Amino acid sequence: MAAAYQSHPEIADALAMKRRGLTLALLTFTYFFSYMDRQILAILLERIKADLLLTDTQLGLLSGLVFAIFYATLGIPVARLADRTSRRNIIAASLTIWSAMTALCGLAQNFTQLMLFRIGVGIGEAGSSPPSHSIIADLYPPEKRASAMAVYSLGVVLGAGFGTLIGGVVAHSYGWRIAMMTVGLPGIVLAVLVRLFMVEPRRGLSDAARAVATPMPSVAQGFASMWASAPARHLVVGVTLTSMIGYALTGWGPSYIQRSLGISMLDISRYIALPGALFGAISALAGGKIADVLAKRHGLHVQAWVVLVMKGLSLPFALAFYLIDAPVVAIGSYFVSLIFANSYLGPSFALIQHLAPLQIRAMWAAITLLVINLVGLGLGPTLVGWLSDLLKPGFGEDSLRYALIIIVLMTPWALFHYWRAGVLLKRAEDAAA
Repeated sequence: MAAAYQSHPEIADALAMKRRGLTLALLTFTYFFSYMDRQILAILLERIKADLLLTDTQLGLLSGLVFAIFYATLGIPVARLADRTSRRNIIAASLTIWSAMTALCGLAQNFTQLMLFRIGVGIGEAGSSPPSHSIIADLYPPEKRASAMAVYSLGVVLGAGFGTLIGGVVAHSYGWRIAMMTVGLPGIVLAVLVRLFMVEPRRGLSDAARAVATPMPSVAQGFASMWASAPARHLVVGVTLTSMIGYALTGWGPSYIQRSLGISMLDISRYIALPGALFGAISALAGGKIADVLAKRHGLHVQAWVVLVMKGLSLPFALAFYLIDAPVVAIGSYFVSLIFANSYLGPSFALIQHLAPLQIRAMWAAITLLVINLVGLGLGPTLVGWLSDLLKPGFGEDSLRYALIIIVLMTPWALFHYWRAGVLLKRAEDAAA
C-alpha cells in the first residue's frame, strides 16, 4: 500500500475509500473481540472466586487495575509507532497476542497466574484502539465521523453482551476455563483476516484542507498540545469519569444480579446479555447519528451536549436498577438506562479526533485511552471491589449493591465536563465565524 501511495496516490486513495466500509467492519469486529475477551471475566467472577478462593478486592484488581496499567501505558508507545508505520499490521499483531492470552487464562491455577495472563491480555489490547481511531478519522470526514465512531463502538456493547452470553452458557456446561478458551482462540483467525483485507488509508485522507506536511511531534509535544486545548481537557475528563462508572457497573453487574437479585449465571446469559447488548447498541448508534445530524445544523459543539442530555436521562434508571429489589422491575430499569447509556461513545471520540493534529491522531487517542483506562478501567472495578469488602460487615451480601450506588452517583460530575466542553467548542466556532 505504501508503494501504491508513492506511485499512484489517487488510485490508493480511491481504493481506501471504496473499502472503508469493510475496514470499519473489520475494526468493529476487532473491538468486539477486545471487549468480549475483557468482559467475559465479569460473568465468570463468582465461579473464579469459588474455584481459586479469591476476595472481591482481588477480583476487582483482575477486572481493573492489573489489566489497565499495562493496557493504558503501553498505548502511548504503540500509538507513537502507529503514527509512523502500518496501523493495520499493529492491530493484527495485537489481536493475536490478546486472543492467545485470553485462552491461556483458562489454564491459571491461582491468582498470580491469572494475573499474569490478564496482564498479557492488557499488553495485547493496547495496540488496538489508538490506531483504529486514527484510521477511522482518516476515512470519514468530520460530518460523518461521530456516526462512524458509533458503529465502531458497537464493539463495546456487543462484545460485552456476547462475552456474557458465551461465557455464562459455556461455563455452565463446561466450566469457566473452557469458556475463556472458547472466546480467546477465534480472535487469532480474525487477526489473519485483518492483515489480509484491511486497507491502510493515507493520513489526512478525509481532511484535505488540514493535511499540511509538518515534522512528527514528540510524545511530550503530543501531551502538551492536548493539554493546551481546553475543550479536549474537558472531553477527556468527561469521558474518563463516564468510562469509570461504566467499567465499574459492567464489570460487577453480573455478580450484583446473582448476589442481590438472585438470578443465576445461566439466566443472565440467556435472558439479560443479548437484550442488554441490543439496547446498548441502539444507544451507541443513536448517539452518533443524533450528534452528527445536530452538529450539521448547529455546529460540532452540540455533540458534547448530546452526551450531556442522554447520560442525564440514563441516570435515574441506573439508580433504580440498584435500589429496587424486585428482579423484573430492576432489570427493566437496567434495560431503559442502557437505551441512553452508551450514547457518549461516538461523539466523545469523534470530537477528540476532530481537535487532534493530523500527524498525532493516534497519539491523542492513546493519551485519551491512557487516562480513561488508568483512571476508568483501573480504578472503577477495583474501587467497587474494595468498597464491597469495606461495607460487607454492615451490609453482608448487599455490600456490592451499595458500592455500585456510590459509583453511579458520580455521574453528575462527568456531565458537568461535557457541558463545559460544549461551551468552549461553541465559543471557538463563534470566534471562527
